[in-house]
Amino acid sequence: MAHKGICRKGTATPYMTHLEETADIVKTLTDNKTVIAAAYLHDVLEDTDYTAAEIEELFGKEVARLVESETENKYHDRPKADTWKIRKEETIHHLRHASLETKMITLGDKLSNIRSIKRDYEQIGNQLWERFNQSDPQMHAWYYRSICQSLTELEETAAWKELDCLIKEVFNY
Repeated sequence: MAHKGICRKGTATPYMTHLEETADIVKTLTDNKTVIAAAYLHDVLEDTDYTAAEIEELFGKEVARLVESETENKYHDRPKADTWKIRKEETIHHLRHASLETKMITLGDKLSNIRSIKRDYEQIGNQLWERFNQSDPQMHAWYYRSICQSLTELEETAAWKELDCLIKEVFNY
C-alpha cells in the first residue's frame, strides 16, 4: 500500500481515507473501472517513490496515464511554499484542456479535500491554514474557485454542485 502509515496534513486521519473518498465520489460520476482505479492512485506519483512505469506495469497504461494527468510538478529542487502558486496555476491550465476522465478524478479529489477543510475549519478555525504550504486562505479560495470553473463540464452532477456550494461556504463568498 503506497500511502501506508501516512496521515492527512495536521491530523491523525489515515491518508487512505482521502483516497477512498475520492474514489467513492468518482464512482458517482462513472462506472469505468480504469477511472476509478486511477482515482484510488491519483496521489501516488506526488506522494511516494512509485513511478509511472511501475503504475503502468501493475495497473495498465490507461490508469498510469490518468494518474500522470492528475499529478502536479512538485519542483523538488525548490521549497514547496515558493512554488505553490506556480504549481496551482499549472494545474488549472492543464485542467482546462484535460480529458473528462481526468476532470472526474480532479472533482473527486477536490471535493474530498474541501470537505476535509470544512470539517477541520469548524474544529480549529484559522489555525487550519498553517498546515498548508500556502497559509493565506484567500489564495486557497482563488485556487478552488478556479478549479471549480475548470470543471464546468460536470456542473450538472451532484458532486460538482456540492464542491461549488462548499467553496462558497468555506470561503464566504
